[in-house]
Amino acid sequence: MITPIGPQNIFLINQGFTFGVPRVFVAVVAAGICDTVLISLGGAGTSAVLNRIPGIKAFLLAAGVVFLTYLAVKSFRSRPEDFDQSTPPEMRWRRVVAQCASVTVFNPHAVLDVVGILGVAIAAQAPDHRPVFAAGTVSASWLWFTLLALGASTLRRWLTPQRRVWIDRGSGTLMLVFAALFMGELLRS
Repeated sequence: MITPIGPQNIFLINQGFTFGVPRVFVAVVAAGICDTVLISLGGAGTSAVLNRIPGIKAFLLAAGVVFLTYLAVKSFRSRPEDFDQSTPPEMRWRRVVAQCASVTVFNPHAVLDVVGILGVAIAAQAPDHRPVFAAGTVSASWLWFTLLALGASTLRRWLTPQRRVWIDRGSGTLMLVFAALFMGELLRS
């Protein structure tokens, strides 16, 4: 559930490619906090509340379609000059945190799956095992994000600006695929 490549993971990979170690860890911490909050909300029973709100899934899916389409268009507009590594890119940590939170919150599957499925899995544990299960889930999430960012940061030295453009276009294509899947799900609901 945490490891499939989705919008949040693509964001972390791009941050690793762009900033490398140690600056990519701003994105890792932001993603980790987002997942920790979602997992905690799920463990606290938020999924039961969300299921009772009419239209919440449709709203999240529609917001996801719009946001992912925006990200895809932005990715398709990238140029080799955008990735010139002769001058290190300026990193605004607040912007990175806001983008990571947006990629998480506007991804309906992140919200519904993490809060819903993991929340139910946590609730299914014996009461004294729930905190341990939730802590294990949170730890796995943080570990995955760290490894993903480190892997992308390691590959950074072999990426030319032209390769980065193609990676951005591949990311944009994936975002459009996710947007289309969310739209299909929205139309079926």
